[in-house]
Amino acid sequence: MSQAQTALRQPAVFVAHGGGPLPLLNHPSHKSLTAWLHQFSSQLRSPPRAILVISAHWEEARPTLTSGEKPPLIYDYYGFPPESYQIQYSAPGSPSLAQRAANLLSRAGFQPAMNPTRGFDHGTFVPLKLAFPDAAIPVVQLSLLSSLDAREHLRMGQAVAPLRDEGVLLFGSGLSYHSMPGFSRNGQASHASSESKEFDTFLQDVVTNQEHSPEQRLKLLEEWEKGPSARACQPREEHLLPLHIIAGAAQGAAGHVTFDAELMGVKVSSFKFD
Repeated sequence: MSQAQTALRQPAVFVAHGGGPLPLLNHPSHKSLTAWLHQFSSQLRSPPRAILVISAHWEEARPTLTSGEKPPLIYDYYGFPPESYQIQYSAPGSPSLAQRAANLLSRAGFQPAMNPTRGFDHGTFVPLKLAFPDAAIPVVQLSLLSSLDAREHLRMGQAVAPLRDEGVLLFGSGLSYHSMPGFSRNGQASHASSESKEFDTFLQDVVTNQEHSPEQRLKLLEEWEKGPSARACQPREEHLLPLHIIAGAAQGAAGHVTFDAELMGVKVSSFKFD
């Protein structure tokens, strides 16, 4: 790696984004997550030139990228206070980054698409508004695949990995636990607490254990359903798959835990791959 690339290099991160707009509403159940997101950017070695977000809340048959210059916001949540639908986050888009990511995906055998009108869903604007409140850094969102195929999401991450050396922060936004009946809005431990701890312990070992080779780490993520309480915690895995893209972008290297707490009565973690 050249000195210029080293100076530009950004991490790949998997971030717990919380429940809807609650982190932005200072909800008591999200106090620790909100505080952590507020200091997120201070933990980066240098400000990113741009951010590529993989949100749990966008699925397409093909990898699809927001390519508009001024993406609007999509308030894709329901039953929250009126102020939740007045939130603004005016980060610019980046058609050039969208095209660069599409080219990398094409080289890996995917057939990417561009969407010039789609905006940022709450998996993007909620955590970014806390982590990068100035909204000055260009943002592009990359969809998940509607197939929800774990191996293909690992491959997507491997495809876009070169962006890290170009100053692009790869930002996976999801939750390591996502079974709606298990959440507790009052922050008290829910009936799902023990299951979430089992699965979260498994994920932390997969991501951080230096004894796993890169190939083993990627294989464990590909076969994530074999983990304890896996399907109880992820009945539909769209909130986990951003982690697969991020781990793929790290080429199977070990990461470390950056957020480790109970959220809405269940255990969740965030990870960083340097």
